[in-house]
Amino acid sequence: MEKICFEIEQVEMTYMDKVILNIERLAVHQLDRIGVVGGNGQGKSTLLKLIAGQIQPTAGKVKRFAEFGYLEQVEPPQSNESIEVDGALLSKLAIPQHDQPWSGGEQTRLKLAQMFTHYHEVLLLDEPTTHLDQEGITFLLDELRYYYGALVLISHDRAVLDELVTTIWEIHQGEVRVYSGNYSDYQAQKRLEREQQNQAHEQFSKEKRRLELAAREKMKKAEKITQAGSMSKKESKAKTNRMVETKSKGTSQKAVHRAAKAIEQRMQQLHEVKAVQEDRPMIFRQPKTLELHNRFPIMADRLTLEVDGNILLEDVSFQIPLKQKIAITGANGSGKSTLLNHVFHAGDQITMSPKAKLGYFQQMSYRFTTKETVLQFLKNRSEYEESELRSALHAMQFSGNDLLKNVGTLSGGEAIRLQLCHLFLGQYNILLLDEPTNFLDMHALEALERFIKAYEGTILYVSHDQRFVENTADQQFQITERQLIQVSV
Repeated sequence: MEKICFEIEQVEMTYMDKVILNIERLAVHQLDRIGVVGGNGQGKSTLLKLIAGQIQPTAGKVKRFAEFGYLEQVEPPQSNESIEVDGALLSKLAIPQHDQPWSGGEQTRLKLAQMFTHYHEVLLLDEPTTHLDQEGITFLLDELRYYYGALVLISHDRAVLDELVTTIWEIHQGEVRVYSGNYSDYQAQKRLEREQQNQAHEQFSKEKRRLELAAREKMKKAEKITQAGSMSKKESKAKTNRMVETKSKGTSQKAVHRAAKAIEQRMQQLHEVKAVQEDRPMIFRQPKTLELHNRFPIMADRLTLEVDGNILLEDVSFQIPLKQKIAITGANGSGKSTLLNHVFHAGDQITMSPKAKLGYFQQMSYRFTTKETVLQFLKNRSEYEESELRSALHAMQFSGNDLLKNVGTLSGGEAIRLQLCHLFLGQYNILLLDEPTNFLDMHALEALERFIKAYEGTILYVSHDQRFVENTADQQFQITERQLIQVSV
């Protein structure tokens, strides 16, 4: 029997009287490979922190029987000073030796180098692919594919989960449900659950309608008996046996009422099954005033990009077709974000359609300073109907009281989701998105895919998530050796 590395029993984690996690029992065994999924704020990182002993549960125990490495979602040291890292790993991960602030990709690479410098019996990894380019993701997969130990992994990269895990822990409303298989297997099981729920809902609805109809029929019958009884009383005044007739009518009436009552009780005892709330298809429409007619609203002619003496792109020309979704990929530090920023500011050698209205999502934490609510914020910046705004916000997991939150109090993840809603619903016809999938959970990530597919304008975006690119891009350009090369999606 495999050794138990961690055991979680009767654990409860609360915050401000809200139950974040409520776990009867979970265990991590010696060779387990577990992927943790769930919506933003559902408690994924909290669960990993509990396992690692970074925080203590409100109630219950977490038992630890193995040595482990823990990679958390925090900023690592900003330089390479006083860090114990295997030199070969630094070279393999192409981590530059400098004392300047690290880029996002360099930070993640450094964290991984620190992690893999020593062997650990268990690895607890919270979003290890954040900001990583495809080369970095390939390195991570190579290190973990044959890793001999337990793995507990939080990731929004579906391809990574498919490759590495054999069990899914889904966190929803504080509960953890366990599914066998990788992420694709989990999705198939969730689809089957939804189908079964819809079938059960149909059966519940049919039975409820049948009982309601039967109850109405019984009540109609009782009314007829009452009417017949009233008529017979008038007609039978002269009859000596009228008392017998009245008693017979009353008995029948009571029997029918009892039957109707029994049907009502059966309806109350029915176990209600609600229909699955399907996501509504997104519909984005552009006003006539924002329509573009240039076949190529963004063009570059012999563009050279240089930052601090480092040439990123050299003598590059390209044309971005109207209403196309274009993905830009490439290694960390190759110039993807710099190119997007250069396009946004219509820099040297960039030709932009005069009617272009650009919305720009940058690779940073968003903070709003106004005192508007979430719904007011969008209403003040969009011409869409309120029902459409609510639908888009719901797709990005804003519902109920979330719509009344002050935008200045939103968490980082909520602010990012609101900013994405604003861009797609705002007065723009070209969107520039720099790593929009970072820090999105699976539900929001899939909603963003639907947004991009339904959007009528032109989108130029940077992403390292190959599954996301495959699902959304019409064309893909890769920065390699200072050139922008079109590659197959």
